[in-house]
Amino acid sequence: MVRNCLKTLLCAALMMASVTPFFAEEKKDLGLAAKALNVWVYDNGRIEVLTQIGKQFEKKYGIPVKVSLVDLGQIRTQFLLASGGAECADLAIIPHDNLGALVENAAVLPVNLGAKKKNYLTPAIEGFMYNGKLYGVPLAVENIGFFRNTDLVAKAPATWDEMIAIGTDLVKKGKCEVIMGFPDATYNSYPFYTSFGGNIFGKNADGSLSPDKIEIANPGMVQGLELMTKLVKDGLAPNAIDWDASHVLFESGKAPFIMTGPWALNRFKTAGVHYAISPFPAAKKGGKAGAPFLGVQGMIISASSKQALLAQAFATEYIATEANMQLIYNAEQRPSAWKSISEKVKDPDSAGFAAAGVNAIPMPSIPAMGYVWDAWVNAAALSFSGKKSPQDALANAKVQIETQIKAKK
Repeated sequence: MVRNCLKTLLCAALMMASVTPFFAEEKKDLGLAAKALNVWVYDNGRIEVLTQIGKQFEKKYGIPVKVSLVDLGQIRTQFLLASGGAECADLAIIPHDNLGALVENAAVLPVNLGAKKKNYLTPAIEGFMYNGKLYGVPLAVENIGFFRNTDLVAKAPATWDEMIAIGTDLVKKGKCEVIMGFPDATYNSYPFYTSFGGNIFGKNADGSLSPDKIEIANPGMVQGLELMTKLVKDGLAPNAIDWDASHVLFESGKAPFIMTGPWALNRFKTAGVHYAISPFPAAKKGGKAGAPFLGVQGMIISASSKQALLAQAFATEYIATEANMQLIYNAEQRPSAWKSISEKVKDPDSAGFAAAGVNAIPMPSIPAMGYVWDAWVNAAALSFSGKKSPQDALANAKVQIETQIKAKK
């Protein structure tokens, strides 16, 4: 009875205090199994550094930390199945847009960073918020940037109209073939829509996204698609082009602009193209720059973990420190979610992505987002081909999404 009461009190203290130290002797008093904490990651760039941090944890608490490479799809599946007794890690790293289904199925536990929350970039925290609770310790953020070929365009355009004027002049002079190729008309092109005020979902009173408020056909979304469609119709952007071919246009100098992410840096450098990364153009002079989607990677805790208190301690006391967040950044230089680390990065590429993502919008993590992509892709294709107007194409997409959501209720 005393032991159970102590366990309850310590659980409450850990969840409510800003960050409550977890001592090895308390672990013994609670009767927790002295076995390794299992951490799953879906890329191998952080295995070594997390193992190193795990040794710090083991030195203090006597509990080893085992870090394993597991496919992201398998992580999702095993976390969802864990309530039925399936094998699952205690902690895992996931992109935040995978969070919704896990929370909806009670597969993950809330995390309390307490006073440490202020050390994180606000959008990084927002990415792992769901229904008003935090469900992960953010590690890194990621967004696309607006690239220009500096041999062709010295100064970044402030508006889309300015970009089009510059690009059109280059095409007329035979210096380029098109203004840009769209890697897609959805994720990589989201700044076109948001610069006009477009968004996918409306919000509930508490600020959370609502699957009952589909706004993919709102005026801002329509204006964004109208602009992209005009570029296609005017021959200033290809009608149908895949991701790789759109990047070839830029790295070969056939297009002066592209909107893409850090995953393209190596190929641009290998190609020898001179580039700079800047904020996205605005819809009008003095308007807000287009906002890209923000991806946040973070560490979650399984609701089925038999060592949940230890997992909380590892995440909030060992991962959520400036020193260890710096180690994580050094190991794999994705922009850090830790504010002070992010602010002191000076290399031009990182600074460019940071500037482009200053107003980035966390990718919706609610399950309804899964119904958006195909409908959105189809809407853009119908608009580019002239089979539907941008407004009708997006209105049709809205109906498709709402129909699928209702069918799942």
